[in-house]
Amino acid sequence: MEVLHCLNKDSPHRLQASTCISRTSEAKGLLVNSENIRVLIVDDQPNIRALAEQLLSAEGYTVLCARDGAEAIKIVDAEFPDLVLMDIHMPVMDGIEALKNLAGRHPAIPVIMMSGYDDVSQAVQAMKLGAIDYLKVPFDHDELIMQVGRCCEEARMKREIGRLQTILGDSTYLCELMGNSSEIMRICEQINTVAATNFTVVVYGESGSGKELVAKAIHRNSHRASGPFVPVDCGSIPESLIESELFGHERGAFTNAYQRKQGSFERASGGTLFLDEIGNLPKSMQSKLLRALQERKIERIGGSGPIAIDIRIIAAGNRRLEDLIAEGKFREDLFHRLNEFFMEVPPLRRRKEDIIYLADRFMRAKAEELNRNVRGISNEALQVLLDYDWPGNVRELRNTINRAVLLCHGIIRPQDLTALCPIRPQVSPSATNIDLDGDNVTPLKEIKCKVIEEIEREVIARILERTSGNKSQAARILQVDYKTILSKIKKYGLEPPRTHA
Repeated sequence: MEVLHCLNKDSPHRLQASTCISRTSEAKGLLVNSENIRVLIVDDQPNIRALAEQLLSAEGYTVLCARDGAEAIKIVDAEFPDLVLMDIHMPVMDGIEALKNLAGRHPAIPVIMMSGYDDVSQAVQAMKLGAIDYLKVPFDHDELIMQVGRCCEEARMKREIGRLQTILGDSTYLCELMGNSSEIMRICEQINTVAATNFTVVVYGESGSGKELVAKAIHRNSHRASGPFVPVDCGSIPESLIESELFGHERGAFTNAYQRKQGSFERASGGTLFLDEIGNLPKSMQSKLLRALQERKIERIGGSGPIAIDIRIIAAGNRRLEDLIAEGKFREDLFHRLNEFFMEVPPLRRRKEDIIYLADRFMRAKAEELNRNVRGISNEALQVLLDYDWPGNVRELRNTINRAVLLCHGIIRPQDLTALCPIRPQVSPSATNIDLDGDNVTPLKEIKCKVIEEIEREVIARILERTSGNKSQAARILQVDYKTILSKIKKYGLEPPRTHA
């Protein structure tokens, strides 16, 4: 588990890497308090020990010191520090030998190795023996503080995950993906409650909040875990194809049906079928779905007989099915068949403590993928992340951080978070062809329509740019159905030009 470390070398009020105290109440207490952490510094050079002790003490750490590996082992046995910062080259017992000893006696205590020699082979050896990080001496002051804070927090999070595994079982993998806020802990408890049953589950949540992750967690913790997990996005499949997608078809059942196709129900046999955005399912298909759930049988289009199915259904949507029933868009009998157990995934704005963890996880993953040296996120950028409402939830946060990793120079700063710039289209009368001169002034109602269309076009264009042209994802972010986004794209001419070979 990894959490965010914040660093801003240019600010005289640099946020401490180990505490990351935000200016907002939501951020208080999000990271480990350095005052409760003890760091053992092991080095035979008094000046190195003194400098490291001074820097870490100023950050609130309790510092212990040792002159060689043998003395370090005695102190660790007696004091159990939270972190060991140890030089490789020392008399009596060097750092490599001491590291081997500590790895066997105290494997849970993280060790950062230090060396004034530019020896890559020793660094590799230390990492293989269990060192959590490597620091070259003389070290950059900010880099030392940042690495100590990060390593201490990683160790704390590993201990927390171990504790949660005891309480919550295997569903703690969800914490690794979504965070460890109280809201996510509640979701994990609900998963453990319902996973062992064969209940049909409805998961509510805004687009991008993690509904599919919750569905996968239920599947992983159920007796069907060895079977398939088959997701179907009911909002992105054209109405003419949805029946074939769910139930399959026989060869020749309709035009272009050149071969037999298994539907999602058959592919999910023995496992779990996840029906995402079930509220977008056409009414004609809702009755067929209800029949399949009641009879536990389906029939392919053009088929000659029923096929028995053994599946669990997990449905999801960004709107309550009760509201869709009231609007006449969803069958009440299907609702009662599905609603054996329901859960709600809170939006990211209601669990802001997860933003820090998720931002760091996305940053590290993308930095590794792009092979970029990104050291952290500044306190100003962190404040931007915490202040933003995240209408696109975790999906939007991931895209924002991925883009920031590409744009930043070592540290993510507010100017790198370009995806969070508010959308303010510059609309002028001339831009919308509004006549304000002469006697034939454009009516106010028509002006209003043109301005709204101009803003709508700009918003959709920006979202399509953010999603790299993914229309289904754009529809989710804007909370409209797939048909609506397609018609708007066509109306405003936003379809990207086709390239010809």
